[in-house]
Amino acid sequence: MIANWQRHVRSSPRAQDTTTALLLFAVSFPGSLYVATGSPDPAAPWWTAALLSCVSCAALLFHRDHPRSALVLTTAAAVTSAAQGRLLTVLSLGPLMVALYSFALRTEHNALRRSYALGVAALLMTTELIAGPADRPLDLKTVGPAAWVLMPTALGSAVRLRRAYLDAVRARAEHAERTREEEARRRVAEERLRIARELHDVTAQHLALANAQAGALAHLLRGQPDQVHKILADLATTTSAALRELKATVGLLRHEDTEKAEDTEDTEGASSPTAPGLARLADLTASFRSAGLDVTVSTEGEPRQLTPAADLTAFRIV
Repeated sequence: MIANWQRHVRSSPRAQDTTTALLLFAVSFPGSLYVATGSPDPAAPWWTAALLSCVSCAALLFHRDHPRSALVLTTAAAVTSAAQGRLLTVLSLGPLMVALYSFALRTEHNALRRSYALGVAALLMTTELIAGPADRPLDLKTVGPAAWVLMPTALGSAVRLRRAYLDAVRARAEHAERTREEEARRRVAEERLRIARELHDVTAQHLALANAQAGALAHLLRGQPDQVHKILADLATTTSAALRELKATVGLLRHEDTEKAEDTEDTEGASSPTAPGLARLADLTASFRSAGLDVTVSTEGEPRQLTPAADLTAFRIV
């Protein structure tokens, strides 16, 4: 039964507040009966202390939704108890301290928290100085109430700042995670587009050449059948070259992806040795000449080393 009650208290805020209120009443009511040594007993009967403690603890049942109202009620009960000549101790001020902590924890504005705490402390000290017994020590009238009021306010403010900091850290982590996922999706889309463009260039080039060779083959079948075997051999060479370049292109893309993960700046330097480039320009023009197209290549200046990506791009453009 005790274990079930503990689980219920942990899972239910209302049960937590009820348990807190009952425990505080068990200590605040006896604590509100104290008077300073040598001071006369208060004129008010003991049941008024019980009533004030009951009202103060009952106010804590709705401190989560209405922290300001709970603070007002507990403050009024504490001021009334002090006006009756009772000694304000940590026991009698327990409900007020819990209400101050809850108010500081759930109030966003620092100035509002400070003003309420200072106002409550000033109200209690003023009541003690006016209504308290004259022979009561001054520290019990001023320092004690002020300390018990300001301490829970400072604690609630510190807990609120820590929660705000943790929430900010969690929000930044979630934002960074979303940003990484979006960046990864964008890079995947760009890579798919690049792969599609590269495969299109490879297939389009060789299909154009194969189409030209097929047209030349159809033309030669009518007038020059002796050259048909040569065109057929060139057509077979063209399709074989298309397959080789397609395989080389896929290998190049895979190799570039690996290099990009290690160092983005070295992406252009990653290439397969079989990737086509300007060094194979002579083979390219020769393949079109065999199809009956007269292709002339003019080179100016000294050749220099290009990056594999630039070399491949130049070859595709030609």
